[in-house]
Amino acid sequence: MTERASDLCERLQATARDTFGWDTLRPAQLEAMQALMTGRDALVVMATGAGKSAIYQVPAVLLTGTTLVISPLIALQEDQIAGIDSAGAPRAVAINSTRSARDLEATWRAVEKHEAEYVFVAPEQLANSDVISRFEAAKVFLIVVDEAHCVAAWGHDFRPDYLRIADTVRRLGHPPVLALTATAPPPVRQEIIDRLALDDPAVVATGFDRPNITLEVDRYVSRADKERAVLDRVPDLPQPGLLYTATRKDAEFYAEELSTRGLRTAAYHAGMKRSEREAVHEQFLDGRFDVVAATSAFGMGIDKPDVRFVVHASVPDSLDNYYQQLGRAGRDGESALALLFYRPEELSLGRFFATHRSDEDFLARVFELLRSGGRMKIKDLRAPLDAGSRKVTAAINLLEQVDAVAAEGRGFTARDLSTDEALRRATDRAAADERLARSRVEMLREYADTRNCRRSFLLGYFGEAFDPPCGNCDRCCTTESTEHPEPTGEAAATDQDAPWPVDTADEHTEWGPGTVMSTAPDRITVLFDDHGYRTLSVAAVEESGVLRSR
Repeated sequence: MTERASDLCERLQATARDTFGWDTLRPAQLEAMQALMTGRDALVVMATGAGKSAIYQVPAVLLTGTTLVISPLIALQEDQIAGIDSAGAPRAVAINSTRSARDLEATWRAVEKHEAEYVFVAPEQLANSDVISRFEAAKVFLIVVDEAHCVAAWGHDFRPDYLRIADTVRRLGHPPVLALTATAPPPVRQEIIDRLALDDPAVVATGFDRPNITLEVDRYVSRADKERAVLDRVPDLPQPGLLYTATRKDAEFYAEELSTRGLRTAAYHAGMKRSEREAVHEQFLDGRFDVVAATSAFGMGIDKPDVRFVVHASVPDSLDNYYQQLGRAGRDGESALALLFYRPEELSLGRFFATHRSDEDFLARVFELLRSGGRMKIKDLRAPLDAGSRKVTAAINLLEQVDAVAAEGRGFTARDLSTDEALRRATDRAAADERLARSRVEMLREYADTRNCRRSFLLGYFGEAFDPPCGNCDRCCTTESTEHPEPTGEAAATDQDAPWPVDTADEHTEWGPGTVMSTAPDRITVLFDDHGYRTLSVAAVEESGVLRSR
């Protein structure tokens, strides 16, 4: 380490200690901070609760100018602002749809007078050219993209509004950009870099493993038996905890039933009023509930260190979402439990894909209307299309994703393409997305049914090798598991033993390019660009020659 780098490291450590009260910074945090301080972009992949926010909060104190934080949820913004304020750090403000016009103008004055170091915005604000113009005048010195996996089409939580970020960065003179995420396997990382136009970024990726979280799966045949098991098990678990359900009705059901068993409970779902959701969120953080029964709407922004369990009463739609949700347990480093109650019937593909197919005729009508009508807002498209906002928005999102439609100001315009070409791009992308989603469901099924180490399987899904046994999952801690000591598929082989090492770029004769995500002596799992996850027999691959390194 050069003297200059050493001095910078000491300044960062001193700022963390004096401003935020953090005695030490982790090596990965320092590595990313140093990149930003020297004007370099950075992509940081860290497990939930590993201190990603510190990576921009500390440098922002030392940089001269505004730090713009693009964050997808208002609740997440408010939590981070509260954390900054409680530390006595420089002022943090938010510009979002919940603010009155008067409050927004006061906020803008604070930004323009450099009275606020941190400014939080939702990505949809970037469609407003007036907002961008005001940020141009505010001299933004650092841009932070929180939940950066939302920009990736391969990501499990793709949000088209994130596609505008690269243009925002360009308009603001390309200050250093920090992309943060907890869930980004190697292919998603590269897409984040490409979509955000990061310039030779420092990529800092720490392990996905959360060794303090015990992984368990309980399998049932009947719904009634599974419900009974959930209601019997949850009251005996250390509290507080989260209980995830598939539907609003189930969230209400479990909250009510667990309440009759003496627990302080609340339901949380998107059907509740915003004020009700905010009250549940705040009271859970304050320790006034033992259990919150929630749909996935209770997601980003839950930064409570002492959650002792995350129970899923129903299966999520992918291991990506499952990992994100279970990561809300045990952020204090103490023992915690991630327990999935599972019925094979719940993983029927029809449940996930019956209503997700693209409507080619509707897509064509949307594109032709934009091509003939010039720039139009979604609300202006509803009447001529005789469709609701949700359907129109979904079509626009897909067309924008494949660069057939562009966002301009608060409206959308068609690119200079034929309708046939726009439709081909959109339907190809929709088909690839569905293949990926189907493969994710199958990988979740394999996780639930595996007879080997669950931690090895889960980490392998994210492209991280792990030598079992982990000693902290139901498979490694049972007699049944010890009867199968040799890895038979999911268990990761070492790089020395693996015929196809993790991160190997390869090409399949039928499925095209892909990346090896996990490997074992007898099989490999590959994430193909257009066909999703596939588990292949090593013997069959070597005999047939269908897979080769790129």
